Amino acid sequence: MNLKELTDQVINGKKISKEEALFLYRQPLLELCGSADKIRKYFCSDQFDICTIINARSGSCSENCKFCAQSAHNHTCAATYPLLSKEEILAQAKINHEQGVLRYSIVTSGKRLSDAEVDLMCEVVREIKEKIGISVCVSFGLLNEQQFRKLKEAGVTRVHNNLETSRRNFPNICTTHKFDDKIQAIRAAQAAGLAVCSGGIMGLGETAEDRIDMALTLRELGVLSIPVNMLNPIPGTPFENNERLTPEDMQRIVAVYRFILPRASIRLAGGRGLMPDKGKSCFTSGANAAISGDMLTTAGITTKTDMALLKELGYEVKICNE
Repeated sequence: MNLKELTDQVINGKKISKEEALFLYRQPLLELCGSADKIRKYFCSDQFDICTIINARSGSCSENCKFCAQSAHNHTCAATYPLLSKEEILAQAKINHEQGVLRYSIVTSGKRLSDAEVDLMCEVVREIKEKIGISVCVSFGLLNEQQFRKLKEAGVTRVHNNLETSRRNFPNICTTHKFDDKIQAIRAAQAAGLAVCSGGIMGLGETAEDRIDMALTLRELGVLSIPVNMLNPIPGTPFENNERLTPEDMQRIVAVYRFILPRASIRLAGGRGLMPDKGKSCFTSGANAAISGDMLTTAGITTKTDMALLKELGYEVKICNE
């Protein structure tokens, strides 16, 4: 087993094993990232999927995720407010569309939206599609298939639901819902005919094996949009003193993910602003997608800055894997 052989095998259609992924994780960084970028270019060309999000309901979440500023169990300075108005969500969609963003995601805090709230969001999505035309994604928690079907009929194309970490590590992160609840919601969205965006947060105390196990689960689920977040330790959360990962850590993670998920949009998400190069090194190490603009409770990178970086790297902004 060596790096070149595994690179060639992935390009020829081989699914690498957990043992092979662990081997890759230990390879010299420069060579690993170069090989991952070769795989990215082969399967995805120079297409880059960029999206923005709006925090449409913030705080007071019933779930006890140890990383989250919006959990009611944690004592942070995050804003708390109910569902934004239709006008506010549409106005932000219009701004993003005018900046060249092709995908806009509406995100709400809480375990799940109620049926009445889903119906309200369906009205919002219909207006966005009619008046603006931007592609719409949603992150509304652990919904059921019927609720997902309503959203699809309204014009939603993709649902976001992060696994966050591996099955083994999940109980160390959250105990108010289970890893299988995440899996069930992802499969319900897929059954409703929606694409799924799912990934996790790196720096939660997980091992390299946990990171690989999560990627293998996503491969098994057929997920092709993979957000890779770097934990930004928030004061007032149980993980406030977690050590931040380095840019090199993130390069290694996205490179190995490219080997496991060669056709996916591997999307740098939360924590990218902590990296001195704003993710540039990862975009030449296997990553080919990003969330631009502000995150849910932390500042992000402006769309204008990101568009200039993508032009410099020779990427073409395009909706991918939908």
